[in-house]
Amino acid sequence: MIHIIPSDDRPSVDLGWLQSHPSFSFGEYYDPENTGFSVMRVCNDDVLVGGRGFGPHPHSDMEIVTIVLNGAVRHEDNLGNTEVVSAGQVQRMSAGSGLIHAEYNASETEELRLLQLWFMPAERGLTPSFETCSYPQSGLKNSLLPVVARDRKEGVAGIHQDMTVYLSRVGAGQAVDFRQQEGRHIYVYAIEGNFALSGSRLTAGDTARISGQHELKIEAEEDSFLMLIDLP
Repeated sequence: MIHIIPSDDRPSVDLGWLQSHPSFSFGEYYDPENTGFSVMRVCNDDVLVGGRGFGPHPHSDMEIVTIVLNGAVRHEDNLGNTEVVSAGQVQRMSAGSGLIHAEYNASETEELRLLQLWFMPAERGLTPSFETCSYPQSGLKNSLLPVVARDRKEGVAGIHQDMTVYLSRVGAGQAVDFRQQEGRHIYVYAIEGNFALSGSRLTAGDTARISGQHELKIEAEEDSFLMLIDLP
């Protein structure tokens, strides 16, 4: 079953310095019927003005993935990590037994757009850790490129869960196929463009939650940028 959530049906948060579109209950938005999908708990599409961000705050027992779409984010945490993550890079932070971190727009003048994703770990109480990986932009073309996975390798951030995050840029008139094992779930986020997902149409900002259907065909009607997550 493919359940499409149109962009207009997702909540919108406007704090002036932050424009956010959460896909699941987050912050002041709470819907008891929309608290997650499989092990996924958060998918926020955030735009931050220059020089602003999220001050120090705690996390525990959560795998947090940040995908920078435009601009750059500056990460700081109480483990001593300070790093700037730019478009074309992915950051993975395992909060584990607990840490404090902050995230800011690294530019004083340019907007920052990022996707922030939270997942439940396979094991609680892990030692907190942090990493940043760069992926080749050429690898996105008409292909599903893994950028986060359980098994870490060059260009792929490791995560403490049986899952994989893929990114893809599918050209107009092109198609990409995806197949997974039965009994798993798929989450799709339309970042840009317009494409058909096994017959269901998605445009920018739409999401899809898929269960019981383990083969997908992505057919782009125009140049499209998307994220697909293979979940347990």
